[in-house]
Amino acid sequence: MEKLHACAQAGFDGVEIMDADLIAAYESPEEIGALCRRLGLSIDLFQPFRDFEGVDDETFARNLHRAEAKFGVMGRLGVDTILVCSNVATATRDDDAVAAAQLGALADAAAPHGIRIAYEALAWGRFVDDYRRAWRIVELADRRNLGVCLDSFHILSRGHDPAGIEEIPGEKIFFLQLADAPALDMDVLSWSRHHRLFPGEGAFDLTAFLTHVMRAGYTGPLSLEVFNDTFRQTDVTRTAAHARRSLSWLADRTAERNGWPENRVEDARPARGIDFVEIAGADLHELDELLDQLGFSFRGRHRSKPVRAWTAGDARIVLNEQVRDEAPRLSAFGLEVDDARAAAARGIALGAPKVFRRTYAGERELRAVSAPDGTQVFWNDDPAERSWLREFEGGESAGEAMAAIDHINVAYAWKDFDEAVLFMSSVVSLVAESSAEVPGPLGLVRSQVMRTADGVVRLPMNLAPPTAPLPTRHVAIRVDDVIEVARGARERGLAFLAIPDNYYDDLAARFELDPALLQTLRSLDLLYDRDGDGEFVHFYTRTFGGVFLEMVERRGGYDGYGAANAPVRLGAQRHAEALIS
Repeated sequence: MEKLHACAQAGFDGVEIMDADLIAAYESPEEIGALCRRLGLSIDLFQPFRDFEGVDDETFARNLHRAEAKFGVMGRLGVDTILVCSNVATATRDDDAVAAAQLGALADAAAPHGIRIAYEALAWGRFVDDYRRAWRIVELADRRNLGVCLDSFHILSRGHDPAGIEEIPGEKIFFLQLADAPALDMDVLSWSRHHRLFPGEGAFDLTAFLTHVMRAGYTGPLSLEVFNDTFRQTDVTRTAAHARRSLSWLADRTAERNGWPENRVEDARPARGIDFVEIAGADLHELDELLDQLGFSFRGRHRSKPVRAWTAGDARIVLNEQVRDEAPRLSAFGLEVDDARAAAARGIALGAPKVFRRTYAGERELRAVSAPDGTQVFWNDDPAERSWLREFEGGESAGEAMAAIDHINVAYAWKDFDEAVLFMSSVVSLVAESSAEVPGPLGLVRSQVMRTADGVVRLPMNLAPPTAPLPTRHVAIRVDDVIEVARGARERGLAFLAIPDNYYDDLAARFELDPALLQTLRSLDLLYDRDGDGEFVHFYTRTFGGVFLEMVERRGGYDGYGAANAPVRLGAQRHAEALIS
């Protein structure tokens, strides 16, 4: 019953009822049906009915008896379509004529109850594992109340061409189930039961798949059938909202690709840059000192809130003390777009909660939504110096330091990662690069970079090992000369994250660096990386609560993030934590 409430709250208008869920429920079918009606949910499918066709006569008779019992349950629920999966366990006759005759008899038995049979080819069916063969059998049976159910996983996981869907009359596609999945090399049953994902999170081209279905003339509901170990352990309300966002995103992408006016939300508004990063905490005076040591300019206190602003060129960091959190945390970031209203409207249409922050007369109202983990995403279509930054008083004018936010590194628990990827792609309009794994003291950390096509916004997302604490989030500031910035910061008393000497011995072996440069790197605790396109020099501050800063310099065409140095950084941070404790 909790799942039904979650579906209604997320904005779904229909549900499937799983036979296993019904059997385990204490409520009667009548009570479940009544609740669905009160919540505004239709029951569009009852499933699954397994191992029916391709059997001997004795088994077939027992299957018809079993089906009659389920038809009675369906009447009590108030649902008129049942999913019949292709036989996996009991089929002994690999004969389309036999399967058609038996499914035809099932349809005849269902007709007096007003029930339709949706036949689905399971990817691991004993004889029928291809939707095209399932359709041939349905066509051969020739019953008005017998059609097919199409499931994107069963079709795409087997590498079947979905273009053939367009050859099926739309009125004979009785139901559609959608699921994404990562590209894995494993048996399809385990792949299906443990690794399905919501649309937009995996490797399947669901936009093309749904296009074929709609071109066939399908007019039924878009349904999600997603099984994985994560969703079995997460909050159902949050999972339902996650699911609804994925379906809205897929419908919008498909409509956009085909030029269809239906199911559209506001067009994506790719970011032109990062407007600001906000760090929140009850007492952030140590961050004030840190930013001063790094050469940022103090731009003042907000006229009506306990908030301070620091800038260095185009890098703007806001310190927000109007929270109760003792430990500093990365709480928000702002993006520069061409239309903030449209960007926020798209986010809200995709199920992201609208953020409310009190503003007073003459203050800029920035439009924002909340990410699933609570991080707030703001959009601004006016330059900061001409909009919100004017509200800060008592500070100094912008200094000469030239800097910009290079990337914002965020971290998620294993159960939240896929949802975060979908949010950043659908709401924030970022594109996922290929993922990488970085060894750390507590296990492998998976890193997935989300970015704009031109790289002006970069969001590396780290997935913590299941039993490890979340990696600390950080903000990377890009400068023209990181060595000069490091020397200035040292002179102003900043203590960097200490890097072991062994690291520099390894650098000398790997890159044959100029001895003077190597000594400079060693003396300033700077890290170095190089590829065929350029060089990367960077350093880290110590950690403040749940956040730290990184200063970076990109030389030439270097486009990475110093991944080879990540294990050293993680080890150094763990060492620093041990010294403090």
